[in-house]
Amino acid sequence: MTELTSRPRILSGMRPTGKLHLGNLVGALQNWVKLQDDYESFHFVADWHMLTTDYADTANLHANTWEMVADWLAAGLDPEKATFFIQSLLPEHAELHLLFSMVTPLGWLERVPTYKEQLDNIKDRDLHTYGFLGYPVLQAADILMYKAQYVPVGEDQVAHVELTREIARRFNSFYGRVFPEPQALLTPTPKLPGTDGRKMSKSYDNAIFLGDAPDVVSSKLATMITDPARKRRTDPGNPDVCPVFDLHKVFSSSETIDRVNRECRTAEIGCLDCKKLLAQHLNESLAPIQERRKPYEQNPQRVWDILEAGTAKARQVAQATMAEVRAAVKLK
Repeated sequence: MTELTSRPRILSGMRPTGKLHLGNLVGALQNWVKLQDDYESFHFVADWHMLTTDYADTANLHANTWEMVADWLAAGLDPEKATFFIQSLLPEHAELHLLFSMVTPLGWLERVPTYKEQLDNIKDRDLHTYGFLGYPVLQAADILMYKAQYVPVGEDQVAHVELTREIARRFNSFYGRVFPEPQALLTPTPKLPGTDGRKMSKSYDNAIFLGDAPDVVSSKLATMITDPARKRRTDPGNPDVCPVFDLHKVFSSSETIDRVNRECRTAEIGCLDCKKLLAQHLNESLAPIQERRKPYEQNPQRVWDILEAGTAKARQVAQATMAEVRAAVKLK
C-alpha cells in the first residue's frame, strides 16, 4: 500500500450486495478508477450500512463482500493507488457516529430525501428503526473520520454531503474546528436502464452483471424492452425513448450509435439486430474486466489480503482522528 500523500483526499463506499452490475460500473466504479490517479482515494465496504435495511438477513455478508471487492479490482481500482477497507472492522466509526448523534437534530434526519423515499418504496421489511433513521449520521462519520475534502457522488446524493457539512459545522461550533467541511465531487452518472426499462437494480431482477458470460449478456438483451410504439419490424422507431439505445450511448462506438440512431428512425434496422450490435459492444467492454477478475477467482485470499492491508492503513487515520476528537470533547 502507498503511504499517505499530499493529494486531496476522497472517500466513497458501497454496500456489499455481492456481484456488481453495469449500473454500479458507470454510476461509480469508472469514476473511482479515473480519480485514483489524482486523489488519495479511500473506498470502504459499507457493511454497517447494509444492516440499516437488511439487518434480518446477514447470511451472505461475507461472500458478498468478496464478490464486490473482486469486481472493484476487476474494474481497474488499484490497491497500490487506493485504500480499500471494511467499515465494521474499525470501531472508531461507531464511536464517532455516537458522538455525532448527540449533536444532530432529529429534524435534519427526517428531511433527508432518501429517508421518506425508501420508506415509501421498500415494503417487504420494517425500516422504522433507529438505525435506518440515523444512517446519514453514520455516513457523516465515515466521511469526516478521514477528513475527506471531496466525496464523489451523483446529484441524488448531494443532500447527504450537505448534511455531513452541517454536522461538521455544528460539531465544530461546540468543540472547536476539528473537521473540514467536505465538498461534493459531482461525477457523471449516465442513465442506465435495466432489461425492463426501469433503473438497473439487483432487486428488480433486471441487471446485467460484470461477470455475465457473452451468451448470458446476449440472452438478457434479447428480452429487453424497446420503443413500445414500434410494433412491427417495418415500423419506424424512436431511439430517444428506447432503453436499448440508452445502453448503446454508453457502451457502443460512435459509429454504431450514429447508425442505430439513423436506421431505427427509418426502420432500416430491426430491434433484434440492434440488440445484437449492442451485445457485441457490451461483451467487448466486459471482456477485460472479466480477464482482470480471474487471478482473484483463482486465489481468493488475495482479496482478503488487500482488504486487511487497507483496513490497517485506514485504522491509523481513524485512530489519529478519534484521539483529536476525544481531546476536543474533553473525553480524556
